Amino acid sequence: MNFTTTIISKAVQGEVLAENEVTVTGVEFDSRKIEAGDLFVPLQGTNDGHTFVNKAIENGATATLWSQDPATAPEGIAVILVKDTLSAFQALASYYLLEENPDVIAITGSNGKTTTKDMTESVLSQTFRTYKTQGNYNNDIGLPYTILHMPEGTEKLILEMGMDHAGEISVLSELAEPDVAAITIIGEAHIENLGSREKIADAKMEITTGLASDGLLIIPAAEPLLEERIRSLPQTIETFGIQAGDLSATILNEDKGATVFSVDDKGYQIPLPGNYNVQNALIAMAIGRWFGLSNDDIFQGLAYVQVTQNRTQWLKASNGADILSDVYNANPTAMGLVLDTFAKLPTGGRRLAVLADMLELGSDSFSLHTSMVEHLNDRDFHEVFLYGNDIKGLKVALADRYPALAVHYFNKEEKQQMMDAVKKSLQAQDSVVLKGSNGMGLIEVVETLQS
Repeated sequence: MNFTTTIISKAVQGEVLAENEVTVTGVEFDSRKIEAGDLFVPLQGTNDGHTFVNKAIENGATATLWSQDPATAPEGIAVILVKDTLSAFQALASYYLLEENPDVIAITGSNGKTTTKDMTESVLSQTFRTYKTQGNYNNDIGLPYTILHMPEGTEKLILEMGMDHAGEISVLSELAEPDVAAITIIGEAHIENLGSREKIADAKMEITTGLASDGLLIIPAAEPLLEERIRSLPQTIETFGIQAGDLSATILNEDKGATVFSVDDKGYQIPLPGNYNVQNALIAMAIGRWFGLSNDDIFQGLAYVQVTQNRTQWLKASNGADILSDVYNANPTAMGLVLDTFAKLPTGGRRLAVLADMLELGSDSFSLHTSMVEHLNDRDFHEVFLYGNDIKGLKVALADRYPALAVHYFNKEEKQQMMDAVKKSLQAQDSVVLKGSNGMGLIEVVETLQS
């Protein structure tokens, strides 16, 4: 990036208060990350970003956006007056996106967004200069931040789009104007805010708001809620699934370190367990094919993908036990898929499960947690540790159905006791899976087992 303050002011419909023109080479909204030549964007969060402008100047900021009284604008830095700093931030991202003009791939869904993004980037990078959403920067702040940090010359930009409420993905889609969009799955995440799976499907379909009319939309084959919502769309529609859809996979072999599958009689593999991860791979494959990649390129991209931390990650406990860590987020669909996969994987010892509350499930939370009894049994699991409030119902359901299964329940105030109990029980030959919403902090359990 190399923009003058005059260009930036035109892009964001602002006014340059300082007469001297300066050049901006980067953009940051966190004053601690500012480097020489950066534009500082003071956003309104828990704290007002305007109060950190002096820190930004100290760190080398060349210019700043400003939405407060011009009389209070800082000295020693170029100031661009705007009505709203977030809107200006987004407008500047739109301008930069138009200048660079990469093909944009947008990915959303109740589960698997990040892994699918990682797989898609790995596949497309076999041929193209790519850039992807870093971490979980997938909201109205994170998405423009991602765009503005895209290297010059990027050919394919892979953007993850997240949401908590209706209308949020529409904003992101309109900003990014994707050429390709994909929905991984319709689950129950954020059902507390949206009210039903039907409303969740509507929210995910907002990704088509800015989708090019001659673009591609990729959706799961086994989702009737989406089938109802695509009938009038002008875009090319491609479906995917396990032995279902336009892109249909057959699982050939699955173990802790990899899953082998075939599509159109050609073999592929991913360094991850679970048919849900194969479905994520099918999205990456569909996108690769859309952009003309060869089967060899797609194979290489999938086989050597490196996924973002805490998404279906195999680790080792300090005593040598295997840990399947999937603790970044959770909803009932995702938890069920992980448990089903874990139950099939070979182990030299016992299988243990550590499950925590799944947040934002609303009035059905208790029953949705209890429904996990369908994914646990006393044949595949030796011990289950439950942590949280709403997950307590699962303890009762498991006791009724599998009285021989060792089930331990801990409320939210008993986290240390839970961690101590898991560490005491886990033996060197065992395998343990951990799954729960990020807000429940199961990463601390993972770190305790590793320490």
